[in-house]
Amino acid sequence: MDDRSPPLGALPRDPDANADAVFESVAELFGLLSTPVRLKIIGALCHGEKNVSQLLTEIDTTQPNISQHLATLYRAGVLGRRRDGTQMYYRLQSERVATLCRAVCTQVAIELEGDGEVPAHERLLVAGGARPR
Repeated sequence: MDDRSPPLGALPRDPDANADAVFESVAELFGLLSTPVRLKIIGALCHGEKNVSQLLTEIDTTQPNISQHLATLYRAGVLGRRRDGTQMYYRLQSERVATLCRAVCTQVAIELEGDGEVPAHERLLVAGGARPR
């Protein structure tokens, strides 16, 4: 996110101000990003466009699986693509999504290191991994 984004508490409290639509859209985005393979794809494409073969050297999955996730991210507008002969090249279309992923992944990595720098009330994770459901 950037400096222009309102803090969560600044979202409109008036139901007529589309607050429900905002939360539904955010939930849809988080659902799109809830698969580790998709996060890995976004991370790999932060460094430039790549074809499926190049992505498979970085991401431990099968070709059909990565193709399915690439198609989902493309349809959602997160990725762009171009064909060069028989190869399909993918690139990030949404830098904001990449920035969001980078921020959350960095925070989680810091917490997983376990050096105690993040106060408990500011953590995304509870001790030992993800928050309980």
